Amino acid sequence: MTVQAHLESLEKKHVALEEELHAMMASPSVRDNEIAECKRRKLRIKDEIERLRTSIH
Repeated sequence: MTVQAHLESLEKKHVALEEELHAMMASPSVRDNEIAECKRRKLRIKDEIERLRTSIH
């Protein structure tokens, strides 16, 4: 997988996690720790995206 393809894959995952997070926050039955875990996963992906972007420029 090329760096560009990996970057695109991560961006899609980031968008999917954003949508999942919004759905979780709208649901009163979701526990705070589940929301926090989703936010952590999203942040890890965002950090990886930024790392890849800086490495290709």
